[in-house]
Amino acid sequence: MRRLLVAAGAVAAITVAGCGTTAAPSLGNAKLSAAEVLQQTAQKADDVNTYSADLVVDFSSPKGGGAGNVQGTMLYQKTPQLASDITLNQVTFGGQSLPGGVRVVLQGDVAYVKLDVLKTLVGATKPWIKLDLKQLGSSSGVNVDQLLGQAQQIDLKTSVALLTASKDAKAVGAEKVGGVDTTHYTGTFDTEQAVKLLAPEAQARLQGGLSGVKDVKFDAWIDAQGLPRKVALNGGKAEEGTFKATALFKAFNEPVTIQTPPADQVGEIPKNISLGG
Repeated sequence: MRRLLVAAGAVAAITVAGCGTTAAPSLGNAKLSAAEVLQQTAQKADDVNTYSADLVVDFSSPKGGGAGNVQGTMLYQKTPQLASDITLNQVTFGGQSLPGGVRVVLQGDVAYVKLDVLKTLVGATKPWIKLDLKQLGSSSGVNVDQLLGQAQQIDLKTSVALLTASKDAKAVGAEKVGGVDTTHYTGTFDTEQAVKLLAPEAQARLQGGLSGVKDVKFDAWIDAQGLPRKVALNGGKAEEGTFKATALFKAFNEPVTIQTPPADQVGEIPKNISLGG
């Protein structure tokens, strides 16, 4: 159960079809190359203020206990304050299921984590735990950089920015995603080179999340406005561990409500638990 709890924390503090008409973005009458489309998409993703997403992560860790699966949803807003609400309804690892799943609400530098299993394991008296990300460090047993890095892998801006490092991106067909016409692109990217394209504060966090993974395969479904409707990242080696993270993005720039839990439902992290590795 401890391994399951660690896996859930790493994923949470956290980063998805049929035929249709082509939806390849264009500049005037000239169609853009796959590389140009991905560059344009990265710019547009950076301008998105709010969105929602359905998330699925499959991973294997032969040396760490077997295979796992995480499924859930995300709400995100960039302004007026960075905030996200991630609900992981299904978390399994090594044949075990995490009762009650995981929910994480992030408001600025503060994260609120709901893990029902804490009541059983450590006698937590409140349903939510508050984590101050500025004050919290590895000395407390919580690897915050790793947690944030895992979450960033599957957010809209970061996942698309990584794709721009690809040297072999290509369009493979027109498909519908969530009822929207898109063009399906595939390719690979070198993780070391891709991480260098990110903002400095994101690089250190993501390097931990992608440690041990050299090349990542991707599939991206881009609509006519140049926005990503679906992104799938797939990497690793069977003998060392693999992952596939898939996000279905929707509701761009629509109103979202991300609220912190009531104060009387929030406690501090129990002293007798570590969310670290």
